[in-house]
Amino acid sequence: MKKGIIILAAATLGLAACKQEKKGAGGLLYTIHHSAGNEKIKEGDIVKMNFIQKNDKDSVLSSTFDSETPAVFPAQKKMYAGDMNDVLTLFGEGDSATFKVNLDTMAFHSKQPKPEQFKNDKYITFTVKIEKVFKKKAGEADSTFNKRATEFFQADYKASSEKKKAAEPAKLKAYLEDTKLATKTTASGLHYIIETPGSAEKPALGDTVLIDYTGRVTKKGKDGKYKIFDTSDEKLAKAENEFKAGKPYGPQKMPVGGTIPGFTEALQLIGKGGKIKVIIPSNLGYGEQGAPQVGIMPFSPIAFDLEIKDIIKGKPAPATPAPVAAAPVKK
Repeated sequence: MKKGIIILAAATLGLAACKQEKKGAGGLLYTIHHSAGNEKIKEGDIVKMNFIQKNDKDSVLSSTFDSETPAVFPAQKKMYAGDMNDVLTLFGEGDSATFKVNLDTMAFHSKQPKPEQFKNDKYITFTVKIEKVFKKKAGEADSTFNKRATEFFQADYKASSEKKKAAEPAKLKAYLEDTKLATKTTASGLHYIIETPGSAEKPALGDTVLIDYTGRVTKKGKDGKYKIFDTSDEKLAKAENEFKAGKPYGPQKMPVGGTIPGFTEALQLIGKGGKIKVIIPSNLGYGEQGAPQVGIMPFSPIAFDLEIKDIIKGKPAPATPAPVAAAPVKK
């Protein structure tokens, strides 16, 4: 019995030690949360990694977990002890860790000042999960290794995309159930609720509309809300901490037919003075690429509230800056 207790205590101490913050070269700090015991990363390996990047205020600057797009990159030779490439050699496939790269050390060795967004910070912090380490076989030619790696990660990307695509109907259903929206559906798959039909005359391809709009993602954030990715409503943008200095707010001109298909279709369902809610599936929006820079994930529906203020018949007038989700030319 005593022997069992001793073994359990030793295991517990070992686990605790693994999770203690350690010091590395160049002012590096790191904590290994989980070690899978695999061979460590070395120069030339190709790494697939998910990460969360933060500053000293614990503000999230970027997250591949949120964007659902892990980073894939070759491990490079370190430039100095304690740099980004150096710290990767501490981890292997399946490991998870948090590390803090010292920005003063980085500035000293790069002979460059700290990036503006980090000028008041001492560290840039990463919490990482090493998803895959693709290694070169003994005696393998570079060309063979590169070909094998390309084929592997292309197949991996395809499998990931198919999984995300298959999950989209459940995402859309969950959003509709959570928001309690009783929508109608067009033949293309656009979900909509006409709140105010507006005038009998509706915009057509080639017209220009003057609209107010708010676009939201359909995946809840940590605060339990559906985040705005773009809006013409300055008051709403400020209320939800999405205000962008320099962005023109108020009704915007939009050429009908110059946007993603779902947005174009939605505009043609109402007239002047009309209001509509739409949920645009990814095949009518951003598809397998998404727009991660504004929080629109691959194979994810997006939601819009639209109001047509005016319809300008004829050739489209030059558009002022438009909703992020409406800017790309339709495929």
